[in-house]
Amino acid sequence: MRSKTIFVVLLTIVLIFPSLFLNAALNEDAAKDSGGNAANGEYKSKDEVIYATLSATGEKEALYVVNRFEVTEPGQIIDYGPYKNVKNLTDTEEMEQTDQKVSFEASEGEFYYQGNLENQSLPWDVSITYTLDGKQTEPQDLLGQDGKLEITINTTKNENVDPVFYQNYLLQVSLTLDPTIYNNISAPNATIANAGKNKQISYTVMPENNGNLTLSADVTDFELNGIEISAVPSSMSIETPDVGEMTGEIETLSDAVNEINSGVAQLEDGIKELNTGVAGLADGSQQYSNGISEVNQSSTELVNASNSIKDALTKMNQSLKGESGEMDLSQLTQLPEGLSEIGSGLNETAAGLMTLQKNYVSAFNALNQAMEQIPENNITEEQMNALYNSGANSDVVDQLIETYKAALTVKQTYENVKEGFLAVEETLNSVNGTLTTMSGSINTMAENISNSLAKMDTAGSLEQLQAGIAGLSENYQQFHGGLVNYTNGISQLANNYSELNGGIAELSNGTSELANGAGELHNGTSELADATSDMPEQIQTEVDQMMDEYDKSDFDPVSFVSDKNDKVKTVQFVIKTESIVKEEEKTEEVEEEEEQGFWSRLVNLFS
Repeated sequence: MRSKTIFVVLLTIVLIFPSLFLNAALNEDAAKDSGGNAANGEYKSKDEVIYATLSATGEKEALYVVNRFEVTEPGQIIDYGPYKNVKNLTDTEEMEQTDQKVSFEASEGEFYYQGNLENQSLPWDVSITYTLDGKQTEPQDLLGQDGKLEITINTTKNENVDPVFYQNYLLQVSLTLDPTIYNNISAPNATIANAGKNKQISYTVMPENNGNLTLSADVTDFELNGIEISAVPSSMSIETPDVGEMTGEIETLSDAVNEINSGVAQLEDGIKELNTGVAGLADGSQQYSNGISEVNQSSTELVNASNSIKDALTKMNQSLKGESGEMDLSQLTQLPEGLSEIGSGLNETAAGLMTLQKNYVSAFNALNQAMEQIPENNITEEQMNALYNSGANSDVVDQLIETYKAALTVKQTYENVKEGFLAVEETLNSVNGTLTTMSGSINTMAENISNSLAKMDTAGSLEQLQAGIAGLSENYQQFHGGLVNYTNGISQLANNYSELNGGIAELSNGTSELANGAGELHNGTSELADATSDMPEQIQTEVDQMMDEYDKSDFDPVSFVSDKNDKVKTVQFVIKTESIVKEEEKTEEVEEEEEQGFWSRLVNLFS
């Protein structure tokens, strides 16, 4: 049986291998040029997918790249990268690596190989912290714990890596949570979706932005699958939105704000006028209040004076009623005679003053002449000393000097009072004339009284006087009562108006504050009007800036591993943190696999 199997194998080799050897020879000849060297292959594009594993807190642990080529011409392909080692993922052909240069033989179609990186960093620094019940906790210490969990994921720019990826790539951060472990999930700015029985929490970090992502939940028996982070170029083309309708509405709003501002300006002017009027009212009210208070304070004096007049009229009326029949008017006939005697005495006094005036003038003229004869010589101190030194009798000299000084004093004093002496004459003339006039008036009065007494009906006149005084007294009683009522009203008015005046003062303060508030309101609406006047243009500008910021449609991909690589079509990053899960006991069966050659594998196909 065994010999039969060997025969079949040998027969198969005979039938198959000539064609295999022939094809291999032909391919080898085609892959070489006339000089015996390998021909250069061509590829249309290259894709790079960077795989990274991080610790549970975000530190890099492993990093490798899967390179994909779309080969259009078979032959030798050259690629570049600082790989620690490389591995062919397409066939069993060996790959050559010299420093950062990688070369390999590729057939037409897709070719894959993996390159492991050791000292390369990601374009983003990732930091993950865990807090349980408000206390920061290491990931390994969280396993199996219960409580209030908060996870914070921070992504920032790595300054040591080409910024082109940070500037043009968006990050998608995803966590898969088991609902039997996580409850009351809160993830601001994240999308929460169902993924089978689990909850999928997804965040997006835009290009040129740092991520500050938080998640909180109540956990029971904590476990966490690895956090996944993917980075892809934000190369989608964003269509500019049509903001015409919105800017039209904003322009309408701007016009409305301008109208409001104009209305507030008019309101401010009106309130200012109102405040001015109320301020004037307050000033006038204060003056009126002061005046009515003064009138009220004078009311007591006015009532007392009126009461005195009332009492005097009452007494006068009573006197006329009780004594008018017994009044003796004979003494009235003596009044003209007494007045005549007074007039005569005034005439005699005037005559005496006339004589006095004449004598005074004569005496004054004599005095004036004597004073004018006193010389006005000015004797100096030196002249007086010379007189003493001349040998004259010093006593006589003393008398002469004393007389000289006294004469000067008298003359000076006279000059000072001379105007008074001159006025005496005029005063005497005026008094004399006045006395003469008074004498004539008194004599005329005496003559008129005498004539009136001769013609007067005494009894009738007294009856008329009595009746008039009685009527006046009665009417004044009523007047006094009205005056008392008037003063009481003034007192009440003064007291009540004090409160009214206080209210007007408060009104004035209120309108003043209202005017200030209207001024501030107008300032605010003016600023609002200024701010919204060009709002449509501002909105369009902001939209354009946002479009420029997020529209990365003109981005040309570059290689992550080497700037020498060309025809790069896509570069993507797939990043995952280690899971925090319980280890399961497994029985690993290690099978030693005998290294088999081509012949052994071929024999196994038929065994």
